[in-house]
This record gives sequence, C-alpha cells and structure tokens, in this order.
Amino acid sequence: MGCRRRAPASDLLRVVLSSGTLVPDPRRRLPGRGASVHPTPECLHAAERRRAFARALRLPGGSSAPVEVGPLRDHVLGTSS
Repeated sequence: MGCRRRAPASDLLRVVLSSGTLVPDPRRRLPGRGASVHPTPECLHAAERRRAFARALRLPGGSSAPVEVGPLRDHVLGTSS
C-alpha cells in the first residue's frame, strides 16, 4: 500500500481502523476491513504521505478523512529497530 510493491501476505502487516485510529493486526484476527503495509518505516511513511490508508479502508471522505497513525507507527518503529 505504501511502496506499492507486491509481497506475500505473510510478509505484510495488516492494519484495521478502530475508533478512528489505525491499529496493527499482526495475527490478522481483528474484525473489519483491513489494509496491508510492509512493516518498515519507509513504507509506512509513503502510505501516510500518499494518504493511502483512508482510501484502502474506504473511509467516508476518501483521502481527506483523518486517521490517527500513532499506535501503528509505534508498532512499526518498535519492530524495525
């Protein structure tokens, strides 16, 4: 989603929206529509810059819909270091 490179689902991190906040779903079990992103800071930054989360999760308001990425960013930065 961020870097637009294809990868097996096992290499990607599933993300879901919960109360306006993007939540990582590494076990792929949370309910709702999900989007997948490489669990790297570069890919996350690209997805944020392109406003891809709102489109991928089909939020009302499209790419202008506000989403909080704090917990997702903490997860990605914690797993990449």
